[in-house]
Amino acid sequence: MTESELLSRHRAVLPNWLALYYDEPIEIVRASGRRVTDADGNTYLDFFAGILTNAIGYDVAEISEAIRSQLDSGVLHTSTLYLIRKQVELAEQIAELSGIPGAKVFFTNSGTEANETALMLATQYRRSNQILALRNSYHGRAFATVGITGNRGWSASSLSPVKVSYVHGGYRYRSPFASLSDADFIAACTEDLRDVLQTTTAGDVAAMIAEPIQGVGGFNVPPDGFFGAFKEVLDENGILLISDEVQTGWGRTGEHFWGMQAHDVVPDMMTFAKGLGNGLAIGGVVARGEVMDCLTANSISTFGGNPISTAGAKATLDYLLDHDLQGNAAKQGDTLFGGLRDLAEKYDVLGDVRGKGLMIGLELIEADRSPSPPAAGVVLEEAKKRGLLVGKGGLHGNVIRLAPPMTLTDAETGEALEILEGSIAAAQEARK
Repeated sequence: MTESELLSRHRAVLPNWLALYYDEPIEIVRASGRRVTDADGNTYLDFFAGILTNAIGYDVAEISEAIRSQLDSGVLHTSTLYLIRKQVELAEQIAELSGIPGAKVFFTNSGTEANETALMLATQYRRSNQILALRNSYHGRAFATVGITGNRGWSASSLSPVKVSYVHGGYRYRSPFASLSDADFIAACTEDLRDVLQTTTAGDVAAMIAEPIQGVGGFNVPPDGFFGAFKEVLDENGILLISDEVQTGWGRTGEHFWGMQAHDVVPDMMTFAKGLGNGLAIGGVVARGEVMDCLTANSISTFGGNPISTAGAKATLDYLLDHDLQGNAAKQGDTLFGGLRDLAEKYDVLGDVRGKGLMIGLELIEADRSPSPPAAGVVLEEAKKRGLLVGKGGLHGNVIRLAPPMTLTDAETGEALEILEGSIAAAQEARK
């Protein structure tokens, strides 16, 4: 069966809102290291990693062996009604790594489910349904998480179980405060936070949820210290801070293990998913013990933290730590940023290069600096033609997202830069 035939079947039985990349979508059938191969035999260097999920890459022996060992036991599932050894071991490790005093962990199946859980805990703990979120944010596709997503392209409904108020600071490149220095930008956004609290809330807000670096929104990075200033205001008002680390966690930013650490802040809760499982379905919440334990009703998770996912996730986390992949993310990220900023000087279609470590956003623009979704589309397609898979996002659909596996090598970084230059040059030419 050809990929075009598979595409026809896909469209017949799956929702039309389920996005597919490329004019001619591909089926990935094999993978190893940082490379994937499609059904037609074309091989690509993968710089999006299943949306930042294949953090270690593909066909990693240590992870595969951990999964096979659990499979060989015959126990794929038991539920949280029984003790699960790998779940306990993984929770202990994450609690310690979190830096949250007295931390407890609850496992889910995705980042969406993790954020839904965090919102439930915060609203129950604070006895309030009011939530603060950042403009241009994305936190998932379920009922409450859609309700707090500050990006119309991903917000399918205005209905919500929570009352949300949005603050400035998520998307600095097009912010009304964009021209300010770091310190003045932080001060202006903090003053906006105070104003939002006074004018759009009843005062007893449950929590603020924030991505340290906005993912779907285009890898937008606030200045270091930004959330430290916000935390002072939150603490004055007894408001919890939830750090959505679904994309920034596990050392991807290079300089820190968690994105929020760039702001010298320990949040009350962190949510995680994606890279922890290296492709397995796992997410979760790590929170202060009294917050985690605030539920008074019974609760379980049928599949969350199951034996297969926690065995694979424990092996993934051990591999990441044992091989200092955070350090490699910093090293390869520095090389990529250097090369990409040189390209921004050469091609004015590339308006902004931003991010940290192996989490890099390229904002494509028109000559008048307005967003250019067509240019981003050209880069996406041209990179594929040249053997590189990248992501796309941003509020206007004009941001190329680069987030390769953290095992990326020097040679692969150089290869990607060459392909990206050719692709950006093509976008520059197409804009004329």
